[in-house]
Amino acid sequence: MPLRNTDTRWGGVAQTFHWLIAILILAQGAIGLTMVDLGMTPTKVKVFALHKSIGLTVLALALLRLAWRLTQRVPRDPPMPRWQHIAARVSHVLLYVLILALPLSGWLFNSAANFPLEWFGVVHVPSLTQGLDPTLKTWSLRAHVVLFWILIGALTVHVAAALWHHFVRRDDVLLRMLPDEGRKSRTGVLR
Repeated sequence: MPLRNTDTRWGGVAQTFHWLIAILILAQGAIGLTMVDLGMTPTKVKVFALHKSIGLTVLALALLRLAWRLTQRVPRDPPMPRWQHIAARVSHVLLYVLILALPLSGWLFNSAANFPLEWFGVVHVPSLTQGLDPTLKTWSLRAHVVLFWILIGALTVHVAAALWHHFVRRDDVLLRMLPDEGRKSRTGVLR
């Protein structure tokens, strides 16, 4: 599989970023939804630290993915109505915004709560505030939660659209993001 995108499919680097970020977001959702119900124990502190570290990792990977995407050609979309092209572009922009905004809101909340932040206990991450800020803490936590649920909705639409293209339209939208080099596309052209 080529590392760079081609006219017909996403390259290995784009695919790796896509699926790694997807897995980390799923893990973050599971951790985030369960950690709030943990009692005040050392385990809760460790789970919160893990959640923060994974969030920072998602932010870094998303920035790298965006930089990579801006330097690469985008594979051509299969034939589809104009409104679907527009919907795909809008949904991808929304996903990028949410994937960047969600960890940033968590980092802002952590900073406004005046908690130390370390990436996997190795790298100290600077605060975004000048210490405790109760108003910003409340606002950023609300934003973090709302952004999470908007992201869940956007991801649901994204996955449903990919599956619809694969099983109903029977085109290559989903196949372009899967690492199955050498197989024929649904149009019969070797990819």
